[in-house]
Amino acid sequence: MSQSFKSLSLYEFQERFPDDRSCYKYLAELKWKDGYTCHKCGHKKYCDGIKEFDRQCTSCRYVESPTANTLFHMLKFSIHQAFYIVYFVSTSKKGIASTELSRKLGLRQKTCWSFKMKVVQAMESSMQHPMNGEVDVDEFVIGGQETNTRGRKNKKKKLVVLGVEKKGKGASRIYMRHINQSSSKELGGFMKDFIDKMAEVRTDGWTGYIPLKEHFQLLIQEKSGKKGENFTIVHRIIMNLKSWLRGTHGHAKHLQYYLDEYCYRFNRHFMEAGIFDNLLRHMVHHKPLTMKQIIS
Repeated sequence: MSQSFKSLSLYEFQERFPDDRSCYKYLAELKWKDGYTCHKCGHKKYCDGIKEFDRQCTSCRYVESPTANTLFHMLKFSIHQAFYIVYFVSTSKKGIASTELSRKLGLRQKTCWSFKMKVVQAMESSMQHPMNGEVDVDEFVIGGQETNTRGRKNKKKKLVVLGVEKKGKGASRIYMRHINQSSSKELGGFMKDFIDKMAEVRTDGWTGYIPLKEHFQLLIQEKSGKKGENFTIVHRIIMNLKSWLRGTHGHAKHLQYYLDEYCYRFNRHFMEAGIFDNLLRHMVHHKPLTMKQIIS
């Protein structure tokens, strides 16, 4: 995965974005790249707003800034610092904790955590590119151990389903979802969202997968084997994820956001350049969210 994080050095980032103005200019160009449309009335023509890079609708007079109606909406600190957070989140090979962001940028840890959660929102999959070819699916648990209870019956742990699109001896793409139970309904919901119906799907012998053979006609089941020896790629990814969670986040709270972040990083290991710009583009075209909405 390390190759994808060498595309933009810190020096290059600082050259491109030396101040607030350069950040606002970039956001404006990104936001209105395909033309202006008034957020209020849909009108297509504008004039300059009060501040540089703002645009004012010539019909309803609504003034819109480059950050309005994006994940930068109502930002409480400088846009330059926000860009630094996006840069560090997108280019840190193993992710970056909010405590480290706080130390680097001189912001409160809670402020860094809150904005980082908004950045992670932009890492959520669009579900527009289903996995195909050979795909392995398995579930696993994350969290504290419940005494005398194992596997799917462990109520204190959080259950996750993982899909892996295989390529050669490795994986080309992965997707994960936190589920409440390993029922055919929840497993099927995940698989239908992320896997092409003509993919060669392989699962273990869990009964919850049996009804899904009606939709995934090439689905086969086989025993996981001793220590998951028949699903080695899947189990390697699971172990790496758990290690990453412990090292970067230290817990499994807000688990789906962390799963999205991990998948986003993994699925862009093939990108030789542009992961920072890709994430900014997602943030600009994402609807604004409050922290209450994110946490709930």
